[in-house]
Amino acid sequence: MQKIYRVDLTEAEQNSLQELISKGKASARKITRARILLLAHQGKSDTAIGDALHAGRATVERTRKRLVEEGLEACLKERPRPGKAPKLDGKQQALVVALACSEAPNGRGCWTMQLLADRVVELGLVESICDETIRRTLKKTISSPGKSSNGAFPR
Repeated sequence: MQKIYRVDLTEAEQNSLQELISKGKASARKITRARILLLAHQGKSDTAIGDALHAGRATVERTRKRLVEEGLEACLKERPRPGKAPKLDGKQQALVVALACSEAPNGRGCWTMQLLADRVVELGLVESICDETIRRTLKKTISSPGKSSNGAFPR
């Protein structure tokens, strides 16, 4: 079967990929892509390359395609990953943690996630936020509101 995306590397490109692999300073994905390209240039099949590098055949095919369509540099680089931007930036997260460590509102023994979410909206930090986002934000910290020690150093 004739390959649609043939890998024909120049000697300079081959040397560049070899250097990238031998240095070992690049990410594992980048090094794997470089190895895929070198093996594809040698005429190995996608299945053989995948088996040799413990990569899927689809990964090998995608790497070939990206090289032909976008060039060597684009082929080696990571594409941005999909996902929604965080609701809270670093400063806002710090304010949520500080708020959680403060005194609870009158009539309450402690802050609940929903109370914190409501207060964050009330303060104008964000237009809307759910209690689960507040929980995940607080989970990232090692502070424990209401305790005498925050857990950083055992007494």
